Amino acid sequence: MDGIVTLPGVAAALLKRDLRLMWRRRGDAFQPALFALLVVVLFALSLGGAPQLLSKVAAGVLWLAVLLAGLLALDTLFRGDAEDGSLEQWILAPVPLAWLVAVRVLSHWLTTALPLVVATPLLGELLQLPHAQLPVLMASLLLGTPLLSLLGAVVAALTVGMPRSGILLSLLALPLYVPVLVFGAGSVAASAQGLDPVGALLLLAAGLVAALVLAPLAAAAAIRIALN
Repeated sequence: MDGIVTLPGVAAALLKRDLRLMWRRRGDAFQPALFALLVVVLFALSLGGAPQLLSKVAAGVLWLAVLLAGLLALDTLFRGDAEDGSLEQWILAPVPLAWLVAVRVLSHWLTTALPLVVATPLLGELLQLPHAQLPVLMASLLLGTPLLSLLGAVVAALTVGMPRSGILLSLLALPLYVPVLVFGAGSVAASAQGLDPVGALLLLAAGLVAALVLAPLAAAAAIRIALN
């Protein structure tokens, strides 16, 4: 029936709006990907381009580049909506605020982390990543990057009411990001040593499931506190 608000309909409308705005500001959207590429190139140059040395650190460098690139775009997660008053409308909307937060996190992941995951095979070639490690690296990124976005959403919501919160946001987010980095890069390192990487991947999957349930609720509560 016309006029009935449904959760999938609201999610589709918000996601479409976010992607349209991101396309209009595609120069800003490409900044995380360019930053990750710059990190990879600088690591390759600093290590002298030695294939054996690069292959040993490739997975860790790629994970670090993806983490830092996501951190670079984290402040924009809710900042624009807070400045134009959209967050107040979210609170008054006839749908759960946590649902809107989850959709925003999805759009953030689609526009910042997913392009980096897609570009990982190419970046891996620049760092001489062994081809046998690529499937584990891709699996760890597909599990870890949504977890990073969910954790970052909670921190971004906590600081959304603070002007110039970029440094504080990074300081609060990094302790939460370190375990994800350890298990993500550790799974590839275990695979390179002939060990079973499934344990680390399962821990990432468990963290992702827990964050999918808890992070939108925590971020919604933080937004309500920040705007009161």
